[in-house]
Amino acid sequence: MLAELENSIKAALVDIRRLVYDLRPPALDEFGLVTAIRETAAQYSALREAANSGDARRLSICVDAPEQLPPLPAAVEVAAYRIVQEALTNVVRHSQARTCLVRLKLEDRLIIEISDDGRGLPAAPHGGVGLTSMRERAAELGGTCEIEARRTGGTRVLVQLPLTNEV
Repeated sequence: MLAELENSIKAALVDIRRLVYDLRPPALDEFGLVTAIRETAAQYSALREAANSGDARRLSICVDAPEQLPPLPAAVEVAAYRIVQEALTNVVRHSQARTCLVRLKLEDRLIIEISDDGRGLPAAPHGGVGLTSMRERAAELGGTCEIEARRTGGTRVLVQLPLTNEV
């Protein structure tokens, strides 16, 4: 009975850690938004390379961002990180792209652009959970998220997040 209780406690701890991570990824506190996004981009690039070992379809992900951003509201950081994470997941899984650019720019709002040179959006996209979640994360903060096919091929995600806590 004691061993069973120990297993239950371990399982509960795993669930709690997952929930805490889902609320705010530790990488944001450890490294800041820009470095956390750079690390994620490197992981996704390596993931694509491992999945396609022996295949010529390598994915190069470049992050164009200031070295450091001023302090941002926590909700903006989490939304930005999760949106980039989901966009990169889509690039790796669906786009067959060779290059992807993640650009962060700070004006009176945080502007995030993720663009790739892949096959673009399908003619009749079936809105998955990922596209919906990116739009919802932006909308929750009073921001916008546009997902469109690029004229030159590929897909572009353009997100604008206000820097105030007011929605």
